[in-house]
Amino acid sequence: MIQGGVGGGNTQTGLIYEAEVDLATFLNTQKGYKVVGMNVLYNEELVGNIFKKHDLYKFLKQKNVDWKRYLSKKLLPDNCIYVIVNNTINIIEVKHQEVNGSVDEKLQTCDFKKKQYTKLFSELNYRIEFMYILSDWFRKDCYKDTRDYIISVGCRYYYNYIPLQELGLPVPISENND
Repeated sequence: MIQGGVGGGNTQTGLIYEAEVDLATFLNTQKGYKVVGMNVLYNEELVGNIFKKHDLYKFLKQKNVDWKRYLSKKLLPDNCIYVIVNNTINIIEVKHQEVNGSVDEKLQTCDFKKKQYTKLFSELNYRIEFMYILSDWFRKDCYKDTRDYIISVGCRYYYNYIPLQELGLPVPISENND
């Protein structure tokens, strides 16, 4: 999938993702992956740490980071994964929509949130990436300006798709390519 959310559903760089499944559950269903607590293993090798919502703050506490020194209010990510190989925290927000609603405006907060997460992880010197996994609803022309904005501020989006390679995670070899 190229940046900007075009294509992607059937590529080798990522896997289809359904909005109602969390990242840990999803990874546990992929060949070679196993999530044990916060640890993400691929072929029994530790490749990252995964957390969502309040678990992010348990991870920070383990790293001796006091979040209150950086933020006035907790951010609660849908999914968050620290990928060891590229020293990157990937914030993954899942936005699913079937009717008009408030999600429209939430998409416009990615720049603020990325800056907040950058402050939060500055002490650990982690790189921060922020992305949305969007449902097909957001392919509509009326979201073009919002999609352009997301890209312009250094965030990304994908449709119904987890870009494992973009995250820096190993991509399982499909049965068809063995």
